[in-house]
Amino acid sequence: MAGSRSLDNIAREILRGNDKGGYTIPTSGLYPYQWNWDSAFAALGFARFDIDRAWTEIETLFSGQWDNGMVPHILFHRADPGYFPGPEVWGGTGPVPSSGISQPPIAATMVKRVFDKNPEIGMQRIGPLFDKIAAWHRWFMDWRLDNGAVCITHPWEAGRDNAPDWDGAMARINPQKVGEYTRRDTTHVDSAMRPTKYDYDRYVWLVQLGKRLKWNEAELLKHNPFRVADPTMTFTLLRAQRDLATLGRAIGRDVNDIEQSIDILRDGAKTLWNEQLGSYDSRDVRSGEWSGSISNASFLCWYAGLKSTEMKTVLNDVLKTVRYGIPSYDPRGEKFDAKRYWRGPVWGIMNMLIGTGMQEMGMPEGAALRQSTCDLITEHGFAEYFDPHDGSPAGGDSFTWTAAVWLSWASPNADN
Repeated sequence: MAGSRSLDNIAREILRGNDKGGYTIPTSGLYPYQWNWDSAFAALGFARFDIDRAWTEIETLFSGQWDNGMVPHILFHRADPGYFPGPEVWGGTGPVPSSGISQPPIAATMVKRVFDKNPEIGMQRIGPLFDKIAAWHRWFMDWRLDNGAVCITHPWEAGRDNAPDWDGAMARINPQKVGEYTRRDTTHVDSAMRPTKYDYDRYVWLVQLGKRLKWNEAELLKHNPFRVADPTMTFTLLRAQRDLATLGRAIGRDVNDIEQSIDILRDGAKTLWNEQLGSYDSRDVRSGEWSGSISNASFLCWYAGLKSTEMKTVLNDVLKTVRYGIPSYDPRGEKFDAKRYWRGPVWGIMNMLIGTGMQEMGMPEGAALRQSTCDLITEHGFAEYFDPHDGSPAGGDSFTWTAAVWLSWASPNADN
């Protein structure tokens, strides 16, 4: 078992090793491009030892922002035939070859944390980024709301690709005309740890739909059968708007519109409360049905600044079933799979977001979750995700965001 100082060094080496010059890939092979929320976590990790590089990471991410304000979930800076679906499949319309969907908007929150580490440098870098982040948030408010809750239009948009939350909406998609394609992910990782072909057919069908509609949001709103109000998106945008408003006030910007959106999102979060389940849940906008899923996203309420004694009770019940952190799906549920991506494994990034929220709320469970994540990484390394029962590593290795979580939060040497 490596000491915490040695692990700090390993984590820094992972970030440097995944650095492609201005942006960081999640890990080599499996994910060879720049991913949206991965980069936001990477920036927080870099801020521990290279504040300039932290700012550059976010600036590079926003170099791919579309004219409508959307920031893509993947930027294809360099061609790599080892990844599918690539830029030619997506047909993105931005200044950098990209996907046509976004990802959880955590950038504003991470930018605020980077800013707070060195406000003098932050004042030199924040101006243009503030405007770009504000435009991205407006895009969510314009095109992704249902009764104030934030929706996704593709499972990849939530970052929780194959979560059980989407099963109902996915089942209504008929992908018969999707055609032949060759997956690349299962050449890098055991297929038992990845989404199934059933899932992938529907992922690709949705990409093809978006490309046919030229990623026109008004047309997608009418014709895309997949539209699910999501706790991940709702809670992260609510938190991000609060942090962006704080940054705006610090640099003398008008934040009235941002503050109004906070009220809208707070009310929207209430529409994600599934009374029968006793938990925050995903809601299928097209059918009106609940997913019936207690996921790690359900516990992001505290990260969003929302108090919930009911969720604390649910959390304690879930934690009794696992050894490490908060699993991506309730182990008591029939769809739980300890090693298949977002259907059971524990993720350092989600532990950090949830734990940070709990610590800010003065909940002792936050410190306990941080220690559990510290133990997990110390004992099992910097994997993409882990089995919540025994901690065995799964997915990609030498993973950027796990290294960033270690440096910024889980390490005993992190300045929390």
